[in-house]
Formats: sequence, structure tokens, C-alpha cells
Amino acid sequence: MNILTIRGVTKRFGGLTAIDGLDLSIPASSIYSVIGPNGAGKTTLFNCMTGFYTPEEGEILFDPGSGPVDLVQLRPDEITRLGIARTYQNIRLFPELTAIENVMVGLHGRLKASIVGVLLNLPSVRREERWAVDEARRLLDFVGLAGKGDSLANNLPYGDQRRLEIARSLATDPRLLLLDEPTAGMNPNETESMIGFIRRLRDELGITILLIEHDMRLVMAISEHITVVDFGQQIAEGSPAEVQANPRVIEAYLGRGAAEELAERSQAARSASREG
Repeated sequence: MNILTIRGVTKRFGGLTAIDGLDLSIPASSIYSVIGPNGAGKTTLFNCMTGFYTPEEGEILFDPGSGPVDLVQLRPDEITRLGIARTYQNIRLFPELTAIENVMVGLHGRLKASIVGVLLNLPSVRREERWAVDEARRLLDFVGLAGKGDSLANNLPYGDQRRLEIARSLATDPRLLLLDEPTAGMNPNETESMIGFIRRLRDELGITILLIEHDMRLVMAISEHITVVDFGQQIAEGSPAEVQANPRVIEAYLGRGAAEELAERSQAARSASREG
């Protein structure tokens, strides 16, 4: 079963077509990557899926478990409540809030207290506040930030800030999590740790992961299926091994000349092997 189906999505900015008739099908409970050169339209796709941009054409169907819903024309908050959360290429935390306060921001859409209830300080409101604090601490523990709830977000190491942003996204209780370059700026050790952490998100929480990432080591290590986009169009899809060997993918990343040279070298190696 697909949790997300994108059909013929096109997004234009004036005379620039950022996404051009893109199709995509994301199986539920999978780890799926969308890759491509800079400017290929990957983040624009995420922005269309989360309601920040409205595509001119196509449909984006998300199944929250009760049947497909077209996300086009929905507001970002409506999409979040359906069960889609995201992180950003450039970290967008509230730097002067503590870690636990940042996570509690993500919990806001799940709280039911009314303004009247808050003003009257009703017992139900106090219970909900205690639940929110406990849930925020649980999520901090899950992402590896136990004991850091009172630290200002701005004072956390870079890798911890990435994990905090994911914790805030998890606070919305998503079924589909969009990760926009989650290892950008990380060192090799932090990247290796993130690979295991992303697997935990899927395996322990049952969340479907849709990933944009430039680190090919991470993509090939963690992805079950990959779609490659270039100039807003899909140029390849398949398993990591299939995508890695696709000539159009090699050309998109290395350029035509380098791709031809690589193909010639591969052919020469195969010929030498047969002769040997």
C-alpha cells in the first residue's frame, strides 16, 4: 500500500518550471530517497507536499489510514494534522527556547485546551500540561537528548540540533516524515549515527521516511527505493544498485563527458576481464 502518491505535479515560478509533471509513489513503512543535482526541484517538491507551495497541475494523495486525501489546496497546519511532518535543510529551531520548549511547540496541534480553560486554570488543562511536558521529555530521550531538555537550542552542538528538530517533528505524531538533508554539515561520525537513527524511526515507530540527501553513502546505505530528479523531471528510479548504475544518473551528477569516460573505462575493464 502506498502512503503517498504524486501524479503529474508541476510547479512553476514565472518562466521557470521547477517541477515538471512528476510522478512518485511511496510505499508505507519504507525508507525512500529523492536525489538529484542542486536545483533539481527536490525541496520544491517537499514544499508542495507540505502546503507551502501550491502546484499548478497534478495531485498529491496522502493516505492517513482512512483513505487518500489530496493535499493540494490544503494549508500547512491541515497537512500536519493529517500526519505529515518535516525537517529543513537549514535548521529552523527557536534558538532562544530550551530543547523541551521547542518540542512542546510541535505538540501544540495535539492539545485540546480552550482559551477559557487556560484562563480558569481548569484541572483538565493542568493534566494536559503535565502530559505535554512528559511527552516532550520522552521524545528527547528517544532522539538521544536525555538530560538536555533545559539547554537552550542555540547552545546545543550541531548534531544535537538536528536531532532536536526531528524530535519537534515527531511531536506532531506523523505517519510520514520528510527529512531534507538531515546530515548536512555533519562529520562522518555524526552521519554514521544518523543512519542508525533514521532506521530506528521506521523500525520502532513505524513511520514512513521520505529523504532528500546529497550524501550518497547515506542514501545507498539506508534507502530501499530511490527516485532521481533532474530539472524537475524523474530520470530514474529503482533500488540503490539500479540507480547507481544508471547512465542518466551518472550523467546528471558528473556531466556527459565524465559519464562517457566512466562508461568507456567500465567497458575496457570488462573486456580486460574477459580476455584474462
